[in-house]
Amino acid sequence: MTLAYVFWHTPGPGVVRGEYEAALQRFHDALQAASPAGFLGSRVLRCQSVPWLTSPLARPLPTYEDWYFLTGSAALDALEEAAVTGRRQQPHDAVARLAATGTGGLYRLRRGDAAVVPRRAHWLAKPSGEAYEAFYRRFGEDPAEPFALWSRQMAIGPTPEFCLQGADTIPSPLLPYATLAVDPLWRMPDGAG
Repeated sequence: MTLAYVFWHTPGPGVVRGEYEAALQRFHDALQAASPAGFLGSRVLRCQSVPWLTSPLARPLPTYEDWYFLTGSAALDALEEAAVTGRRQQPHDAVARLAATGTGGLYRLRRGDAAVVPRRAHWLAKPSGEAYEAFYRRFGEDPAEPFALWSRQMAIGPTPEFCLQGADTIPSPLLPYATLAVDPLWRMPDGAG
């Protein structure tokens, strides 16, 4: 089972984008250099404002998605501890000081390939009354284009239930809650991300 802890965050008022992104990269570099048990890799995506993360400034801000790929839920404890200790503490604290707000969720890979580096993400809800297995079958195992379908396992905030990454279109008649263009900023070289 592949899980991903996803953390959405925005830079604080007056923080320069390049400074914020450089701090993010330093943190992810430090995490890669001393990875905790069960950690498969990470990815950072930049996207437009997301509807489920509101700015304390009541204005749209660029949003960043950190994807932390894990072997299972037990690895989340190790990641949480590792992120704020040792060689990772200073880079973590530096980027945390620059952030304005954040929220997260735990997602499970249901179909496709976790290594897909998306340029587009469709955030979806399952139609009411449809069984989960029927919903998953909408996303074929042999697609024309690589994709990853993630389902929410646990949320810290009001995040959507499903994320379809990589695909340009979604199966009819599903409608996305939000479709976001994403720009990959950082990817662990040999990890699942």
